[in-house]
Amino acid sequence: MPGGLVALLDDVAVIARVAAASVDDIGVAASRAGMKTAGVVIDDAAVTPSYVTGLSPARELPIIWDITKGSFKNKLLILLPGAILLSEFLPGAIIFFLMMGGLYLAYEGAEKVLEKLGGAKHGKTLDDPIEDLAAFEEQRISGAIRTDLILSAEIMAITLNEIDLDVWWQRGLALALVAIVVTVVVYGAVAIIVKMDDVGLHLAQKRSELAQRFGRGLVAFVPYLLKALSFIGTIAMLWVGGGILLHGTHELGFHTLYDATHGIEEALKATTGSLGGFLGWMTYAALSAVLALVVGAIIAVVLHKVFKVGASEAH
Repeated sequence: MPGGLVALLDDVAVIARVAAASVDDIGVAASRAGMKTAGVVIDDAAVTPSYVTGLSPARELPIIWDITKGSFKNKLLILLPGAILLSEFLPGAIIFFLMMGGLYLAYEGAEKVLEKLGGAKHGKTLDDPIEDLAAFEEQRISGAIRTDLILSAEIMAITLNEIDLDVWWQRGLALALVAIVVTVVVYGAVAIIVKMDDVGLHLAQKRSELAQRFGRGLVAFVPYLLKALSFIGTIAMLWVGGGILLHGTHELGFHTLYDATHGIEEALKATTGSLGGFLGWMTYAALSAVLALVVGAIIAVVLHKVFKVGASEAH
């Protein structure tokens, strides 16, 4: 009996060590994958503030919270199970879902560029008379959640590609960990950004002259920050969308665009010295954005002019 108990305890200890190693592997994999998704995370944080810009300050945080809940649902209830099932039973199909996401981002970004260049606006904006503010807010929230779904799909796909875990539940835990951390970081940052002007107004009412100056400066700075983020968000949509399309066409056997783009990138790296890495990356990002702009503009024209389909309502 004592010998059996010792053997049982030894088995438990072995199982515990294996479990601990698995948890450690999951943490390491999630951390490595999280670093790889940094670019998409920045894109997501840059895009989201535009959905609350110009609305009542009292509605900003509730709207961000609604988008955050939608993002959690996107990642944990839709994308996570789908990613696990695809990686387990149909890994070859992942690239097609990524390509669809890339086309959507290209379309969204190109549509915004066309509107800035004087093209027709599609969907309600704050420049139009809003008869039902609640319905308009719901449109913006829905648009933000749709865009988040695409960006989240890219984050999950990158994570799935980076983690080297053979067991499905370990992959699932790593994906869930990245999803939760990314969502908290992105929408926490967005909440801080959109409430900076309120903080500035509060500081401007303090007795301290230094606090007043800083508060007034913060209030003056926020509109420029939001405009810059709106611009960055549009560029981000094109950059990420184009990158997905380049990578996807390469994976599907059409190498011309991918090889040409990377050839230009590598040529710049080789000829520009210490700035080569940065200039090469910037060139690849710019060419990806140009590709997405062309593809997205074609999609927008076909949808709006040929099929008369309403454009995205997210502005």
